[in-house]
Amino acid sequence: MNIYKHLTIIFLSLIIIACGSNNGQKKSDFKLITNSKNNTFSISETLKLSIDNPKNIIIDSIIYAINDKKIGASSALSGFKLGKQTIVATVFVGDEKQIINETIILLNSELPKIYTYKIINEYPHDITSYTQGLEFFNDTLYESTGQYKESKLRKVNYKTGEIFKNLNLADEYFAEGLTIFNDKMYQLTWRKGIGFIYDVNTFEKLNNFKYGNSKEGWGLCHDNNKLYKSDGTEKIWMLNPETLIEEDYIQVYTNKGKITEINEMEWINGDIYANRYQKDGVAIINPKNGAVIAVIDFSPLKKLVTQHAGLDVLNGIAYNPKTKTIFVTGKRWDKLFEVEIIEN
Repeated sequence: MNIYKHLTIIFLSLIIIACGSNNGQKKSDFKLITNSKNNTFSISETLKLSIDNPKNIIIDSIIYAINDKKIGASSALSGFKLGKQTIVATVFVGDEKQIINETIILLNSELPKIYTYKIINEYPHDITSYTQGLEFFNDTLYESTGQYKESKLRKVNYKTGEIFKNLNLADEYFAEGLTIFNDKMYQLTWRKGIGFIYDVNTFEKLNNFKYGNSKEGWGLCHDNNKLYKSDGTEKIWMLNPETLIEEDYIQVYTNKGKITEINEMEWINGDIYANRYQKDGVAIINPKNGAVIAVIDFSPLKKLVTQHAGLDVLNGIAYNPKTKTIFVTGKRWDKLFEVEIIEN
């Protein structure tokens, strides 16, 4: 009986090995060649593609594509998103085809501009609030604050600091970004892979939503059509407002490389304004391709708030449509600044 068992195990193992060996695709006879040694391009450049064919196989035709968009063997890159992109070459030989992939990196063609600011007003801000999300709705400020056992959702009189409504989250949650869309508030949590949806008027929790491919929950904003979510990487995800499924993403890049740790975000006049974690500045991002258009240096603001042991970095940016001005604060700052951006 033991011999039969032993032989059965060997037989099944051979079947598994044999099946496994057939799962691998045939090694391609061709190699995809670009006109850049390191496969890195500026979007102002032209991509030129060719096929290395060492066996001199007769090729019937070739189809090139970047992220499912067909391109020619010579293509301008200006209309593509920045970051890592995949080129797919489908090579047809007789009745067969071979598919070759190659990753390229697309950089912006221009340096980010450097903007400054002018302080218009200063308002009181709760010095205990570890600010994660900030947004105006009907001339009233809403705020999401973080830290375990301290996370809150608040409705605030921004001029006086008075708390109109306050909702404490369960101790297990570290709250993050916030946005308000169609009379609903969307609040992220950091590492739980879940976000919450509330009624903006009552603070009643309506539903939860789970993240998809994004790693964590950091920042949120919207463009009146879809939601944008950052996850601590260079990616900003686009969420369907009905299903909250991550349908697409952009990658934040300059002319030098990627920008990671994109945090709290705000949609302002067609662009995404984003804090970077541990940086006292804000990046202005083109939501179509991920290019950093400009950077605003807010570092002097930290010196204007009460200095204390728990003082942390700038975080929290909100646009008030009524005043048409921008408001910024930081983690455990006792001031909220209303500012005007100056384009040099």
